[in-house]
Amino acid sequence: MKEHIFGKTGRAVSEIGLGTWQLGTRWGSPFNREEAFRILETAEEAGITFVDTADVYNDGKSEEAIGEYISTHPSKFYITTKCGRRLNPHTAEMYTPEAIEGFVRDSLKRMRLDRLDMILLHCPPTPVYARDDIFSELERLKQAGDIADYGVSIEKVSEGIQAMEYDISAMEVIFNMFRLKPLDELFPLAEKNHVGIIARVPLASGLLTGGYSKDTVFDAGDHRSYNREGAAFDKGETFSGVPYELGLKAVEELKKVFGTDQLAPYAIRWVTMHPAVSVVIPGASRASQVVDNVKAAEMQPLTERQMQAVQDIYDQYLRETIHPQW
Repeated sequence: MKEHIFGKTGRAVSEIGLGTWQLGTRWGSPFNREEAFRILETAEEAGITFVDTADVYNDGKSEEAIGEYISTHPSKFYITTKCGRRLNPHTAEMYTPEAIEGFVRDSLKRMRLDRLDMILLHCPPTPVYARDDIFSELERLKQAGDIADYGVSIEKVSEGIQAMEYDISAMEVIFNMFRLKPLDELFPLAEKNHVGIIARVPLASGLLTGGYSKDTVFDAGDHRSYNREGAAFDKGETFSGVPYELGLKAVEELKKVFGTDQLAPYAIRWVTMHPAVSVVIPGASRASQVVDNVKAAEMQPLTERQMQAVQDIYDQYLRETIHPQW
């Protein structure tokens, strides 16, 4: 597994990591601790050293499972967690230094750690990215030894640009074949400022696997069923904000480019082709998906023709709809 230096942290991390929103469960299904452990074991065996989680994933159970795993298995995992989405209501006013400190304490306890490798603000309301008091608190917690580094997870490119006014070490952003806007300004600025990029939602909520059709049915508790228009949270989190039927058309064109219906390895390999990206974090609800995801690390680089074809498909099908929004 190829490694990259992760932003200002100085740490080397695997170019393919593990996202744990679905750790041990399908969206909307009960949490399965045994499967969560199998996923983590498989990731480690495959050479993955970067794990991304959040305090809200599986209502804290993802952090707890990771904590239990690393307490019983000597591992090389670098663990990034996120905070803020537990606030109710989730408004800028609810973000306070005291709340941030509480989130850090809770994550430390759930993961049985003395210090967090990295904590990210978890897609807060836009005004929070300009809050001196919040970033000062993160810096205080770093100086106190509770966290090693901090950063942000963003919905919009403009939020990431604002956050780089502070001394963040990393940034998490949706980046995939259906979301190309970060390439314009965000990635060059991140490279200039030595900010590590965590590319999330690389498979566009599964749409870029090539395995879905207009007849695919998602469970009622699955965000791909209830959040397509942003009813619960930013719609960009679901299929990367791409209207489902339009996305299916673009997927069919991508299948022609790569000569296969199995797009997932190509979609992940496409992300790793961009030097600004430190790590890409496909999720896995079962261990076999981890094995499939890391196949991208063994692939040859995509050709210039393939890279241009992805750009052309985006320009033809998605740019007008997606580019202005995020």
